[in-house]
Amino acid sequence: MRRGIDTVTVKGLELRGDSDENHLALATQLGRCICTMDDDYVKLAKLNVAHAGIVIGTRKDRQAIGTWVRFLIWMHNTYTREAMRNHVEYLRLV
Repeated sequence: MRRGIDTVTVKGLELRGDSDENHLALATQLGRCICTMDDDYVKLAKLNVAHAGIVIGTRKDRQAIGTWVRFLIWMHNTYTREAMRNHVEYLRLV
């Protein structure tokens, strides 16, 4: 638990190297959003693959961890689980 937000990582779940489809399916099963810079998840969403939410950043956001943290805190305080279901949100400054 970080900053009051329950988080997990692919590494922490020992799922590195698994497919995007499996990551998204597990996140959905656990009721968790995927936070990524991999636009393959957006492609899956466009194919109407159900998910608990996708937060997408760009490669240029890779080093901006503070931006990610602020944005995810803002999202946590703004969106309900229901509002995030099948929703794609693009990382931006808040």
